[in-house]
Amino acid sequence: MHSLFSVAQIRTIEQEAAAALGQGTLMERAGRAAAMAAQALLGSPHQAQVLVLAGPGNNGGDALETAANLAEAGIEVSVLHLPGAASSAEAARALGRAQASTAAFVAALPATPPDLVVDGLFGIGLTRPLSGRARELAQTAFRCPVLALDVPSGLDADTGAVVGPDGVAVRATHTITFIADKPGLHTGEATELAGQVQVAALELDAARFPAPAAQLNGPSAFASCLKARTANAHKGSYGNVAIVGGANGMTGAPLLGARAALFTGAGRVYAAFVDPGPSHDPVQPEIMCRAAGGFDFSAATLVLGPGMGHSPDAARDLLRALESPQVLVIDADGLNLIANSPDLQQRLAQRGRAVLTPHPLEAARLLGMTSAIVQADRLAAAQELARRFAATVILKGAGSVIAHGAALYLNPTGNPGLATAGTGDVLAGICGSLLAQGWPEREAALGAVWLHGAAADHLVASGVGPIGLTAGELPRAVREVMNGLVRRQPV
Repeated sequence: MHSLFSVAQIRTIEQEAAAALGQGTLMERAGRAAAMAAQALLGSPHQAQVLVLAGPGNNGGDALETAANLAEAGIEVSVLHLPGAASSAEAARALGRAQASTAAFVAALPATPPDLVVDGLFGIGLTRPLSGRARELAQTAFRCPVLALDVPSGLDADTGAVVGPDGVAVRATHTITFIADKPGLHTGEATELAGQVQVAALELDAARFPAPAAQLNGPSAFASCLKARTANAHKGSYGNVAIVGGANGMTGAPLLGARAALFTGAGRVYAAFVDPGPSHDPVQPEIMCRAAGGFDFSAATLVLGPGMGHSPDAARDLLRALESPQVLVIDADGLNLIANSPDLQQRLAQRGRAVLTPHPLEAARLLGMTSAIVQADRLAAAQELARRFAATVILKGAGSVIAHGAALYLNPTGNPGLATAGTGDVLAGICGSLLAQGWPEREAALGAVWLHGAAADHLVASGVGPIGLTAGELPRAVREVMNGLVRRQPV
């Protein structure tokens, strides 16, 4: 998988590399890599105009090295350099090199819109909100590609949140990040601000890096579970799933989850309704409808919560499920019932063997905080939930975070089409289906999230959405994506 490193880890790697290579080497390499990335974005480099925004620190030094390299390549470069003492001798040398080049230093944005903007205002060391001239520049709507160096200015490279209350950040179309990739480029607000991310390793040997802080999710993380079906298989080979929920007025939620479980290969699928529900699913009659109160919870992998409500019957069914021997997926109202009951919280923490799938507000209820605090550090919130409840956690949202033990994963698939009712029920159903088929909890969570997002991406690429994409369209798309992965696995 693709490794992600924290700011503290990157700083340590930088210090060790600087001691071995000499001061300024990494900045020079960063400037060359960024100049190459900039030229790749320019259609006609020698006729292009590039605006370089350079701050007073080392990120500004990277930008000044980039400006000098572009100018040497014959490209028309303007540099808007924010005042302030250079933070290092390397940054001072980069300033001198840029001033000695043909790059023009300007005090204001040029009248002619540039063909490319290079953002080197502030990098991974930023700890306070952008202010003054930097804030104004970050809020400028440039009508051209914007290449951020290391991280879009104003974005926290660890969390993916904009730095500070009422903070702002540059909206980049592309980010070239140095040494190694960072978690904060792949979750939360970063999914809107970082654009396409590429890594410039600066010729450093990744084999000498520490264990990563997190990893990007991908098929390689669950490939061992993607197996073709054998000729002598039968429905009992692929497990039973029961989606438990469906209070009055919400019977569609467990049906969506059940359809997702069916289309991702579960052998038998039940929809178990807390309140009286339909006798069958007219769209997918293969799904068996039951009353949750009389259902044997030891006979299936359980997905608890879709449309479950908060009635005494719902709480009873949830308690009975927590006492069952089955691995659980807990979503939606199941999580809200647990958040409102210290006793249920303790029972969940003691039993383990669960996958929790909260959105940020549900996570906030479980943790006793606000959703804004959860979103300010999504990785920390997911890891705390996993620790507190001895569970595998999927914190949903842009760049979903999966926490399993001490390990963290960020999911790169998905799009805004998923921001509609019922898509969480589909995700829970997929996860339950994979667990029923024998996937371990980590692989089931990683596989479910990746497939769910990839199905939405497949639909959008096919012209379905993102506006108007519905949860009911996802199960068939997930089936197509999943079968494609299986076909690509070695025999």
